[in-house]
Amino acid sequence: MSITESHKSHKTTLHYIHDPMCSWCWAFRPAWKALKNSLPRTIEVHNSLGGLAADTNEPMPLELQDKLQSIWRNIQQKVPLTEFNFDFWHLNQSRRSTYPACRAVIAARKQGLEYEEKMILAIQQAYYLKAQNPSDDNTLISLAYNIGLNSSEFEGQLNHPDTQDQLSQEVAFNQSIQAMSFPSLVLESNGLFHAIPIDYLDEK
Repeated sequence: MSITESHKSHKTTLHYIHDPMCSWCWAFRPAWKALKNSLPRTIEVHNSLGGLAADTNEPMPLELQDKLQSIWRNIQQKVPLTEFNFDFWHLNQSRRSTYPACRAVIAARKQGLEYEEKMILAIQQAYYLKAQNPSDDNTLISLAYNIGLNSSEFEGQLNHPDTQDQLSQEVAFNQSIQAMSFPSLVLESNGLFHAIPIDYLDEK
C-alpha cells in the first residue's frame, strides 16, 4: 500500500514509532522529514515513543558498547550521510537506558506540541554529534533550557509518575499494533493497521 493512498472521507493516521536514542531512527531522520513534507493533508502524523531500554544505573557492558559502535559503523556504510561522534564512548559513563530520553520528549510535549520535535532533535544531536549522554537527567534538563522550555517545569515532569505512565501507554500501543522495531511506520485507515516499509535513502 502506498502511504499517499488514503480514503478522504475517513481519518487516516501514519504512526511513527521511534526512540530518540535509536541510532537507526537518527539515520532515518532526513528521509522521515522529507516523507512528512510530502504527505497529503488527509494523513495525520502521530509519534509514538518506543522505550527501547528501561531505566538502569548500571554501566553498559563493554561487549554491548562494542556492538553499538559496530551498529553505528554499519549505519554509516548503508546510510552514508549519517554522522556519529565516536568520542561519546570514552567521554561518558554509558548506560543502556533510553527511558529518560523518552520521558524528556513527553515532558517537552506537555509544554506544547511544537517542543516535541525540538526535543527529539536536541537529544539526537547531543548524543550522536556532541558526545553528550541523554541517559543523564542533567543533560536532558540542559537541552530543555536550550530549546526554550520552562526548565523547572520540565525538571518536575521528567521523572513524574504521569510521564512514565504515558510512556508505558505508548509502548503498549506499539505492541498492540505489532510495531516492535525502531523506526517503524504503520498506516491506520478504516480501523486497520498496515506496516509501511522503511527506506532510509528515499522517502517514496
